[in-house]
Amino acid sequence: MIAPSTLAAFSALAFVIIIIPGPSVLFIVGRALQHGRREALLSVVGNAGGEVVHAVLVAIGVGAIIAASEAAFVALKLAGGAYLIYLGIQAIRHRGEGLAIPADASAEAAVQARPGVGRVLGESFVVGVTNPKTLVFVAAVLPQFVDPTRGPAWAQILILGMVFAAIAIVSDGAYALLASGAKRWFAGSPRRLSRVRAAGGGMMATLGVVLMLSRRVA
Repeated sequence: MIAPSTLAAFSALAFVIIIIPGPSVLFIVGRALQHGRREALLSVVGNAGGEVVHAVLVAIGVGAIIAASEAAFVALKLAGGAYLIYLGIQAIRHRGEGLAIPADASAEAAVQARPGVGRVLGESFVVGVTNPKTLVFVAAVLPQFVDPTRGPAWAQILILGMVFAAIAIVSDGAYALLASGAKRWFAGSPRRLSRVRAAGGGMMATLGVVLMLSRRVA
């Protein structure tokens, strides 16, 4: 449906945009420092789910309306920023949880000290879907790669959106692995690990403030 040359050009552009550390990367790094590799990789998937929703919104025409509306942009920005601040504060408040599990404790107790898969995916999905900058980018860029002679525009937009999300998973996943590796280095000391978790929460809260104070680029 989409010409290989068009898909290659879009993939190259998307890779350049995604690989540059932005809100999504900082959020995922924060989760890696707070919890570790498993939660960071789950956050990558959840965040990508929000990007797929953006593509769906653009495909059905809603995304363009939201992207063009200053009120909708501000509402998304404030909601996303407030949620990040909330997650950051929670991470700081509970930074010491799970660090005092005895060495002879069962594996079940260790697992219970970690947030559930559904919770991590849900939180990261909310962060991804309320990121107005990603929505604006998707609404502005994806339609430019649509060729009316090669099928329905909505189908091409969905395909490009899935490609964008796939590239984001690979790129953000690499950041997640690097950051979680740094966390494991601190794991030998509960006090140091507690500080690292607090730093991760601080990154998320700061990111929320920056997002709320940011202005529309275009």
